[in-house]
Amino acid sequence: MRPTSLEEVAGQGHLLRPGSPLVTLANPDAAARAATSVILWGPPGTGKTTLAQAIARSSGRRFVELSAVTAGVKDVREVMQEALTQRDLYGQSTILFLDEIHRFTKAQQDALLPGVENGWVVLIAATTENPSFSVISPLLSRSLLLTLKPLTDDDLRLLIDRAVADARGLAGAVALTDEARDALVRLSSGDARRALTALEAAASFAEPTDDESEPPQITPEHVAQAVDRALLRYDRQGDEHYDVISAFIKSIRGSDVDAAMHYLARMIEAGEDPRFIARRLIISAAEDIGLADPQALQIAVAAADAVQLIGMPEGRIPLAEATAYLATTAKSNAAYLAINAAIAEVRAGGFGRVPVHLRDAHYPGAKRLGHGKGYVYPHDSEVGVSPQQYLPDELRGRRYYEPTNHGQERDVQARLEKIRRILAEDR
Repeated sequence: MRPTSLEEVAGQGHLLRPGSPLVTLANPDAAARAATSVILWGPPGTGKTTLAQAIARSSGRRFVELSAVTAGVKDVREVMQEALTQRDLYGQSTILFLDEIHRFTKAQQDALLPGVENGWVVLIAATTENPSFSVISPLLSRSLLLTLKPLTDDDLRLLIDRAVADARGLAGAVALTDEARDALVRLSSGDARRALTALEAAASFAEPTDDESEPPQITPEHVAQAVDRALLRYDRQGDEHYDVISAFIKSIRGSDVDAAMHYLARMIEAGEDPRFIARRLIISAAEDIGLADPQALQIAVAAADAVQLIGMPEGRIPLAEATAYLATTAKSNAAYLAINAAIAEVRAGGFGRVPVHLRDAHYPGAKRLGHGKGYVYPHDSEVGVSPQQYLPDELRGRRYYEPTNHGQERDVQARLEKIRRILAEDR
């Protein structure tokens, strides 16, 4: 089912617009001219090898493929020499597709430079790792870096339907229910190769129907048998998406760590974006825990950073750690209520002029207007708090933040009472 031209490629529309580097590279009229090498960076199953082969086939260029897992410097030099010969004797340019370039050592990547720099080959290199860390700078500077995205659900549906009907695929020998197609899409997580592998396996379980004129039908149960895992009813754009994340956050807020872990597992198994889960953990740490345990926000942010850095499936571990911490620690929504109350009052017109002694006194003419006059520097006070007015006159004495008696906020409450007594001495 590998596409034979760029027109057949599912997904990556941002790289395949008219006039884009890949489309230009695939143009047979441009095959005789020098072309820029490219590095394709993206997750597995997003079409890196497919794009390279489609470009070579469409452009009429000679195609040579090497894998960084098995190829060495000797293999690279042989390819370069043969490409030079093909160019000089027959006027044919060569595309060298190098899979998993991040596995090449510096010396091996150095061997690519003469051929790339002199135009002996057009290098199309593929990598699943950040090229900034895994590809040498001279090679990066001589190539275009193009980022591939995971296939969307619509891309995967197109690909699956094509594989069912196309003569190169199942050739209509089976049919696919809508529920089975959705299950395949969910389980594929943007990976075309995974989708086709699961489809092929599920097709082997499909049984003939009573109507001999109808092909065997693939159901969600067949998909579950094929991939050996339960199929969760979960739509990343629908009710289940919102219901499960809601239950997850409410379980953390309610301090039920076991329920929170259950909903976390459901989201992970359904292919939910781990970055979405991490963002919701950060919100929960600030909204539901707050100053009852200030470390909760740090842990949630660290979990989000870790997921971004290591990806899945290992990313489930920091997500679980943050979930367990947030669910079991003390809770307070006082800061959340405070900002909501302050915003509501501002929106209702509850604001006034900044007190004169708090205004900026540094710009020309400010001191002549009395700005900053009378301001008491808190650090000059023995207790670090000076009695003076901070709110506008219209809001003097207003309180938004009322700490609870939970966790570390108990200490904040005691300290705040003393602060407010000192500030009130100004009245």
